Amino acid sequence: MTSDDSKSPKLNLTTDIPEKLVDSPNLSDSLTMASEPTEIASTDSDKINIPVSEILMTIEEPQPEVKQPLETLISLSENSSSLKNEAQDLKVEIESLERQKRELNEEIKTLRSRKVQLLSEQTQEVEQTLRSLVQEGLKEFEQQKQALEIAVEQLERRRDKIRQEMRTTFAGVSQDLAIRVQGFKDYLVGSLQDLAAAAEQLEFPTTESWNEPLQTPSPVVSSSSTVQFTKQQFEDQTRKIERILEQYRKNPDYYGPPWQLRRTFEPVHAERVQKWFFSQGGRGTIRSLGNRLQNILITSAVMSVLYSLYGDRSRTLILANSPERLGEWRRGLQDCLGISRGDFGPEKGVVLFESPDALIQKAERLVDEQYQPFVVIDETEDQIDLSLLQFPLWLGFARDPKQMSSYLY
Repeated sequence: MTSDDSKSPKLNLTTDIPEKLVDSPNLSDSLTMASEPTEIASTDSDKINIPVSEILMTIEEPQPEVKQPLETLISLSENSSSLKNEAQDLKVEIESLERQKRELNEEIKTLRSRKVQLLSEQTQEVEQTLRSLVQEGLKEFEQQKQALEIAVEQLERRRDKIRQEMRTTFAGVSQDLAIRVQGFKDYLVGSLQDLAAAAEQLEFPTTESWNEPLQTPSPVVSSSSTVQFTKQQFEDQTRKIERILEQYRKNPDYYGPPWQLRRTFEPVHAERVQKWFFSQGGRGTIRSLGNRLQNILITSAVMSVLYSLYGDRSRTLILANSPERLGEWRRGLQDCLGISRGDFGPEKGVVLFESPDALIQKAERLVDEQYQPFVVIDETEDQIDLSLLQFPLWLGFARDPKQMSSYLY
């Protein structure tokens, strides 16, 4: 030991620091300073006078620079423990989320498989439904086809039958006419023979009777004489008829009074009516238009003209062989002439008959009562009673052999 060492003793101050605090970077410098010996030297002994107790107290007092890093380390250790707890909680939560993810994936797979199954089932149901609908539709079409084929066959058979009847009926009518004509001839021959026998039995006047003045009877004009619509006679009636028909053709009145034509009157209709009036003299047949409604329209025009000429004295007698056809005539005349159901009846303007015998009796009574009967014969009448032809006005519709009527089936 030198003299300097004895005069100024040196103090080596060390502080025991826990191992946990050794690694602190902020504490390294302070520990280095504390580990280094502190030398208190003084060249002047008079000036340094420090008691040992104060030095020891100074040594024992904690260093303020070391206290703050220790607290920081403690707080950091606490934070690390809390972080570890949070990490464990997060790990548990992640495991639960992964488990939920697996469950959701499995559920999605299940739903997808269920969806595919439902789609397949629905597709099968739709296919079965469509197949059943198609089969039902095909069955209905087949049934309709069979029904139509049967109806066509029936109509064809009926057409052939009607054609056969037409071919045989005309011959039958001709034969019947020949028989009737022969009978009428025999009747005339017999009547002439009776007349000759009666003439032989007559007493001839004497010479005195020749000197007596003869009383010439005045001619009696019968209102039931045969009507002739020709241009040589009855010029006034001819002009009136032409004027009425021209009015019906050019200026139809659809809301006119009853017994006036209320329908469109075409040139084809006017041609047939004029032919019946002026060429046939109001007695004869005209070719049918192939439709009962068209025939009713022509008849309505004739009835309207006759009503304008004769008024209430005109009576129309219609002959058809079935109630259905007579019903069509009634409805058609009501529609064309604006008449009502009350205009049909035995004592009315229009009378409907199924039998020619009843019609003939009614027409004869009308003639006796000074009425003007107008006889209309439907197209479907195959055989015509010759007694119908004795009346002054009659109209018959003849079938066209080249055209089948639409209401014969």
